[in-house]
Amino acid sequence: MITVHHLENSRSQRVLWLLEELGLEYEVRRYARDPKTMLAPDELKRVHPLGKSPFITDGDRTLAETGAIVEYLVEYHGGGRLSPPPGGEARLRYTYWLHYAEGSLMPWMVMKLVFDRMPGPPMPLPLRPAAALIAGGVKRKFIGPQIRRHLDYVEGELKSHEWFACDELTAADIMMSFPLEGAKARGVLDERYSSLNGFLDRIHARPAYRRALERGGPYKLMN
Repeated sequence: MITVHHLENSRSQRVLWLLEELGLEYEVRRYARDPKTMLAPDELKRVHPLGKSPFITDGDRTLAETGAIVEYLVEYHGGGRLSPPPGGEARLRYTYWLHYAEGSLMPWMVMKLVFDRMPGPPMPLPLRPAAALIAGGVKRKFIGPQIRRHLDYVEGELKSHEWFACDELTAADIMMSFPLEGAKARGVLDERYSSLNGFLDRIHARPAYRRALERGGPYKLMN
């Protein structure tokens, strides 16, 4: 039995969605974030040294990192589903977007989240105005333009494709969902990005996506 150690409002929601798309049986062990810090609870450290989610167990195997988990599930349990066959252009696109999600797009969303929160607790109250000025400048001059650059690029890629790799959903789309949902939640993926908003509408309408939400619980991204 596959067990998913699932942290609310996190990357691990993608793993649940993938398992639902593949129709696999699995168990969910839920973990709630610390309400003050929004970090993962110490309980996770007792089951994995990094204390982060997602990770899964499958028999004697324990795997961490969303991308590695997705590749493992598709290769060992996919039966040829959710990935294009090797050797073609679609497979190259699949591999690229599978890794672009966490390697290129997600770091900017994390940076925005950190700098959005910088002027608030636990920053001492007297320092918050200065922190707000610093954070605002970094976001305006550095983080914001980089996020726009990436979103413009991804928007252009999806103008001629319904899905990222080929004509049907693949695990690359599942990987790309989280940073794009994060961009939407943080207000940077606005109405200008009609192709990306259409992509989000398509994935949110999928029955497997909705079933994964029911299994995973709260999913309010980056709030």
